[in-house]
Amino acid sequence: MATYAYRCPQDGDFEVRVPLGAATATLPCVQCAGDAARVWSAPELRRTARAVDAAIEAAGRSAETPRVVTGAPGRPPTVVPRGLPRW
Repeated sequence: MATYAYRCPQDGDFEVRVPLGAATATLPCVQCAGDAARVWSAPELRRTARAVDAAIEAAGRSAETPRVVTGAPGRPPTVVPRGLPRW
């Protein structure tokens, strides 16, 4: 479903949701039932989440200038298991 904008000369702008490509050049106004013409506008674009932007940016940097590793990573912390529960 796509959102299309229409403008009624008497009541102003309103939006309708119809299947993509099924919008007509004119539509009856939802308030006065007069002819409303379709309004052409830029598509509604949304930004991605900051975490996604950061991941994409890091991947791009890595492709251009990968980080050079000079040594082995540090030892992981030692996990001490706890005893079994007593019944």
